[in-house]
Amino acid sequence: MDQLSHAKAASAMSWRRWLPLQALSGWQFSDLNGDLIAGLTLAAIAIPEQMATARLGGFAPEIGFFAFVAGSVAFALFGANRHLSVGADSTITPLFAGSLALLATSGSPHYLALAAMLALLVGLIVTLSGIFRLGWIADLLSVPVTTGFLAGIAVHIIVSQMPGLLGLPAESGETLRRVGEIAGNLHLTNPWSLGLGLGVFAIVFCSERISARIPGALIGMVLATLAVVVFGLRDHGVEVLGALPNGLPGAYLPVASLGDVQALVPLALLIAIVVMVQTAATSRSFASQPDASPDVNRDFVGVGAGSILSSLFGAFAVNASPPRTAIVSQSGGRSQLSGLIAAAIVLALGAFGGALLANVPQAALAGVLMFVAQHILRWKVFAGVYRQAPVEFVLILVTTAAIVVLPIATGVAVGIGLSLLHGIWSATRTEPIELEQVPGTSVWWPPAKPSAGEQLPGVLVAAFQAPLSFVNADRFKRGVCDLVDARDETVKLVVLEASNIVEIDYTAAQALIDTITHCRKAGAIFAIARMESLRAQAALARFGIAEMVGTQHIFHSVDAAIKSLGPGKQQQQEQDGVP
Repeated sequence: MDQLSHAKAASAMSWRRWLPLQALSGWQFSDLNGDLIAGLTLAAIAIPEQMATARLGGFAPEIGFFAFVAGSVAFALFGANRHLSVGADSTITPLFAGSLALLATSGSPHYLALAAMLALLVGLIVTLSGIFRLGWIADLLSVPVTTGFLAGIAVHIIVSQMPGLLGLPAESGETLRRVGEIAGNLHLTNPWSLGLGLGVFAIVFCSERISARIPGALIGMVLATLAVVVFGLRDHGVEVLGALPNGLPGAYLPVASLGDVQALVPLALLIAIVVMVQTAATSRSFASQPDASPDVNRDFVGVGAGSILSSLFGAFAVNASPPRTAIVSQSGGRSQLSGLIAAAIVLALGAFGGALLANVPQAALAGVLMFVAQHILRWKVFAGVYRQAPVEFVLILVTTAAIVVLPIATGVAVGIGLSLLHGIWSATRTEPIELEQVPGTSVWWPPAKPSAGEQLPGVLVAAFQAPLSFVNADRFKRGVCDLVDARDETVKLVVLEASNIVEIDYTAAQALIDTITHCRKAGAIFAIARMESLRAQAALARFGIAEMVGTQHIFHSVDAAIKSLGPGKQQQQEQDGVP
C-alpha cells in the first residue's frame, strides 16, 4: 500500500512539473519591488536591442517588439527559470535571415511568411525536445566550436551593419563580396552617420563597464535621436527609421507550401540545436536557486513555446538571451513577473508610441549591434584555448571560417559536425594502460614518472579510461592483448579495472569477448573490478559477458580480485573447475 501511495505521489509530482506558471510559483508580494525594478531595467535594455535585432534580420522594428512579447509571455507560462529572458536574439537572427534570403526577397510578404513558418518549426522541435527530455542535445557543441560559431556570427553582424554605420547603401549577397563592396564605397562615408553610430557604441560600451544595469543602448539611442532633431541631420543624409505603425500584434496563421516547408526543415533543425545550446548554457549560468539543478528540459519547453507564439504573431524565432538574463538577475528580479512587466512596456510602446521612434537614426541601431558583435567574441576563450589546447584552437578557426565563407546554415552544420568528430576522435585515441600498485596500499594507479609503483608477479591490471564503443573497440582489444603478450613472465591473472567504462555497445562487447578468449588461451584468468556504471553492468548481462566471466570473477575492487584469484589461488581455482 505504501508503494502504491508513493507511486501515485511521484506521478502527481511528474504531472505538476508541467503545469503553467512554474516560474511564478512561490511568488510573494514582497518580491514585487525587485521584479518591478528588474522589469523596468529589462525593458530599457530590450527596446533598442529588439529593434536592432529585427533590423538585422530584415524585419520592421515592431516585429522585434512582438517577438520579445511572445517570448517573454510564453516562457513565463511554461518555463522554469525565474530570471531567463527570451526574445529576438542576434545569435540566431543572422542564421535564418541569410538562409531565408536565398528563398525569398528580404522583407517581402513571402519572406515574412517563411520566417513565421520557420519559427513554428523551431518552436515545435525545441518544445518536443524538452517534453521528451532531450537536454543532452545541448552538449553537441564543444566550447571551441561554440566560440568559433559565435565569432563567425559576430563577423556577419559587423559586415551587415557597416553600411548603416557608415551611411552607405545596404549590401546583400555573400559576406566576402559585401566586404569588398563596402571597402570600395568607403569614400562615400557619411561622417554624421559614422559619428552617431560610434557615439552610441561608445555609450553602450562605457555603460556596461560601469554597470550592466545602466541602459546604455537606450541612452545612446535617445541622445542620437535628439541630435538628429536638434541639428537637422536628416538634411545631411542621415537615414532614420521613420514613424512605426501603432497597433497590437494580430493573430497570424503561418502558411507555406510543401516545398517551402521541406526547404525549411533542415534550417529549423540547425537553429533548434543552437537555441537549445544557448538556452541550456543560460539556464545553468543563472539557476533560479544557487544550490538547485536547473530544469533545462522545462526551459526548452518555455523557449520553444515562445517561438510558436511568435509565429502566431507573424514574427520570427526567439532564443534565450544571456545578457538580458544577467540584467534580470543583477537587478534583483525574483520571478518571471519581471519579464512580463518588460513585455507590457514594450507592447505599449509598439501599440501607442510608434511616432516616438520616427527620428531614430539607422546608425544608432548599427552601433548597438556593433556592440553586440564585439560582446559575443570570446577573446579570453580564444587566448585560453590557444595556450592550452592548440588542436582545439584549430577548431575555432575552422568553424569561424566556415560560418563566414560558406552559407551560414552550412557553416553551422560544419561546426556541429566538427564538434561531433572531435568527440569521436578523442574517444578513439584512448589506449588501455597497465596500472601499478601504490606501495603500502591497495590502490592501483596509472604509472607515474619516475615510476614509484609496483607490479605483482603473474598479475596484469589493465584500465581503459573511456566508454567502450565501436569507435575504440578494436584499439581496446589490441591494446589489452598486446599488454598480455608483452609481459616477460606468464600472466596468470588479468584484471580489467573498469571504473571509467560507463557504457558498452554491441561492437565493443564482441571485442571484450575476444579479449577474454585471448587471455584464457594465454593461460590467464580474466576478472573485472570496479565496474560501477549500471548501464555497463546491464550490458555485461545482456551480451552474456557476465556469464562468460562468471559472477565470482566480478569484484568491487582490484585488491579483492587479486586476493581471490591471484597466482597463489590457482590451484584452488582449478579444483573448483573455474576456467
